[in-house]
Amino acid sequence: MIYLAEKAGRLLPADVKGRSRVIQWLMFQMGGVGPMMGQANVFYRYFPEKLQSAIDRYQNETRRLFEVLDGHLAENEWLADDYSIADIANWCWVRTYKWSGVSIDGLDNLSRWLDVMRDQPGMAEGLSVPFDISALLDNEEEAEKFASNAQKTLQR
Repeated sequence: MIYLAEKAGRLLPADVKGRSRVIQWLMFQMGGVGPMMGQANVFYRYFPEKLQSAIDRYQNETRRLFEVLDGHLAENEWLADDYSIADIANWCWVRTYKWSGVSIDGLDNLSRWLDVMRDQPGMAEGLSVPFDISALLDNEEEAEKFASNAQKTLQR
């Protein structure tokens, strides 16, 4: 994403402070949101045994990270000063909170940001690649079928 933003001359400020803020929030996704939601997905959706302590651990940590985002977004429209690759990277994970079994109840600033992000140019088109997953997020039967098929690829 950094490479593409630099090549396009967009979504990543050129000034040192602005660039630093964007990269900090990009790393927040890479080191926190992505790994914690990934593990929540594994234990909540894919792992053949339901290990409640593991599910709780990763869902609770994901919720904590969402609360950090919500707190920051209480005073900021975007994660950094302007719409950037930090917003895009975080949104790609956070928007799937239902799949991870994590509630965003009470996180009004995060909810606002999720809606604003969905309305950004290109987001709607991107959501259907490689297929539209919205049916999975709102239909537990379809979600279970998808997860069951995905379990076959899980390494033990």
